Amino acid sequence: MEWNYGDYEGLRTVEIRAKRPDWHLFRDGCPNGESPVQIGARADHVVSRMRAIKGDVLLFSSGHFLRVFAARWLGLEPATGKFLMLHTASLSALSYKHDLSQPAIRFWNDSRHLGD
Repeated sequence: MEWNYGDYEGLRTVEIRAKRPDWHLFRDGCPNGESPVQIGARADHVVSRMRAIKGDVLLFSSGHFLRVFAARWLGLEPATGKFLMLHTASLSALSYKHDLSQPAIRFWNDSRHLGD
């Protein structure tokens, strides 16, 4: 799962901001791509599917999608993902405090296995 970057696919943030200095992905989305609301709806669908599975689930995705996914897991607005930084190849685990009504982050952005 990835964010559909539309016209911004393959561009770096610095290139986008050269033309649109006030642009922020988690606020503005991408022209001819997905808005934060749209990616949030896709994340909600994945959250629903994962909560229906009894047992552990492993999800691989891009950082921007995972940041929105974690926000939606916690019941927060998609744009909240802007506060959840992720390094490439880091590990994170979402869980529950007691039951499905108490979603939680078990650990986030763990990169110890990379031997920085």
